Amino acid sequence: MSSEHVAHHSRAAGVDQGRASTAASDVSGSARDAGRSSRKPDSRTAVILSDADIRRTIDRIAHQILESIGDRPALLVGIPRRGVPLARRLAARMAQFSPGNYPVGALDITLYRDDLRGRPPRALAETDLPQTGVDGLVVVLVDDVLYSGRTIRAAMDALRDHGRPAAIRLAVLVDRGHRQLPIRADYVGKNIPTAFDDDVAVHLTEIDGFDAVTVERAA
Repeated sequence: MSSEHVAHHSRAAGVDQGRASTAASDVSGSARDAGRSSRKPDSRTAVILSDADIRRTIDRIAHQILESIGDRPALLVGIPRRGVPLARRLAARMAQFSPGNYPVGALDITLYRDDLRGRPPRALAETDLPQTGVDGLVVVLVDDVLYSGRTIRAAMDALRDHGRPAAIRLAVLVDRGHRQLPIRADYVGKNIPTAFDDDVAVHLTEIDGFDAVTVERAA
């Protein structure tokens, strides 16, 4: 085979590889949720929690919730989106550690946000709570990231419309600081020091196809 023919095949292979790489990039970048990419973290992004870290963290928080609620009736309420699968995982692990009934609900806070006027219209998420309400229950609000505290304040306002819990607790996978309201989590997976403009992203298999917590530092 001539050197010219070999070179032609090398160029063709390079083009095919480039097209395959471009296609893979297009597919991985097409699934986004509220500005978050569902691509696995690359070398430019710091991975704060791996999938194994998240499993261990959920186990620890599940133990802490069990210890604190004792034998009181409890309800785990996830804040959409990622708070809901986190609440389900916590309830499943709690049942493994201490067999019992640990119901899970979801609470949409869209209409209770204090920034509605400055944001474009958005679809309402699902609210799924017991028909009997939340009176007398220990309600554990579950969210992925605790930041300014405004989401949690909205969640407590929304919860008030469904009854009067015996107590409200807060469980978060990540606390990144920069609170704007006097709100503190009772159960924290990991405290992450961040700058105000850093991007903290929680990826969960149920939504993103893989588990990880990443931080992209502000330029």
